Amino acid sequence: MSKFALVIPPNHLHRHHHHRHHLFLLFLLISAVNAAPSSATTTTNNDQKFKEAPQFYNAPTCPSINGTTNEMCSHEAVHVAMTLDAAYLRGSMAAIFSILQHSSCPQNILFHFVSTSTSTADHRHLNLTITHSFPSLKFQIYPYDSSVVSGLISTSIRSALDSPLNYARNYLADLLPHCIHRIVYLDSDLVLVDDIAKLAATPLDENTVLAAPEYCNANFTSYFTPTFWSNPTLSLTFAGRKPCYFNTGVMVIDLQKWREGDYTTKIIEWMELQKRIRIYELGSLPPFLLVFAGTIAPVDHRWNQHGLGGDNYRGLCRNLHPGRVSILHWSGKGKPWVRLDANRPCPLDALWAPYDLLQTPFALES
Repeated sequence: MSKFALVIPPNHLHRHHHHRHHLFLLFLLISAVNAAPSSATTTTNNDQKFKEAPQFYNAPTCPSINGTTNEMCSHEAVHVAMTLDAAYLRGSMAAIFSILQHSSCPQNILFHFVSTSTSTADHRHLNLTITHSFPSLKFQIYPYDSSVVSGLISTSIRSALDSPLNYARNYLADLLPHCIHRIVYLDSDLVLVDDIAKLAATPLDENTVLAAPEYCNANFTSYFTPTFWSNPTLSLTFAGRKPCYFNTGVMVIDLQKWREGDYTTKIIEWMELQKRIRIYELGSLPPFLLVFAGTIAPVDHRWNQHGLGGDNYRGLCRNLHPGRVSILHWSGKGKPWVRLDANRPCPLDALWAPYDLLQTPFALES
């Protein structure tokens, strides 16, 4: 685990909300550029070089978590879980940068990274990559044995959705220390433009395990096959509930209640059924819907402006949903770093670019 080595403070304060949408988006661009990363670099397995990000300090009103016996178990901290792999590492680095930049108490954010890199060399490489770009980041990397889930994965509509790492969120309660009671799970293809502590403080009553933005206008029946809905037993799964679609890329999870309810087993049981009967088409999302839809705590939609990567087939450009923005999420086929590298960016990819820590060849030469 890395400790903070405080150096240069950021030259900007936290974001303010603007009444006009275009001014808000312009402000996001300016604020991110003001926190331009330094020129120090590190190299990944695929020869990507990452800059060192600025250092970020706690506000004077932030509680201290340094006095606890096991800092990674602090209940005063905001615990964030993400996955790490070579394909999405660039996205993960941008996400981390955005979280720290917009936090009032960045030193109180503890990161829990799950990786399928089980070799000592790969584990060390990921550790060095993160510590070089974020020298004072407090984090832990947890090895995830993908063979646990590989036999349960059914082919979906897009091959990227079949990656075992997409299913790591099913096992967070087992992978992370049991002293951690609440976690904010985030995908790697997003950036925050608001204080993550607000999201982490989402109320969960005694019977609620999970919180996420719900989208009740979505056609919920489309997430399951006609085989599912025509089966009298299966179609009663949602009896007594008012199920709505939610995106699993942004979730607040009570891990203690998850463990008590053995929800990992419940999700696995649906995945096992899917291997026998085709009841859904869309990767790791439907088992979450089957277990939790209609029982989660609502979160304002601004905390997951998702779908910016387009659909799962073509990845076409999309606009923001109406309303305020706290998280920009490029779920879907199109990823901003891929489109930027191909010189075919969508307009909103410009809002991701200022958080990109990749060191370009041009910048290296100059």
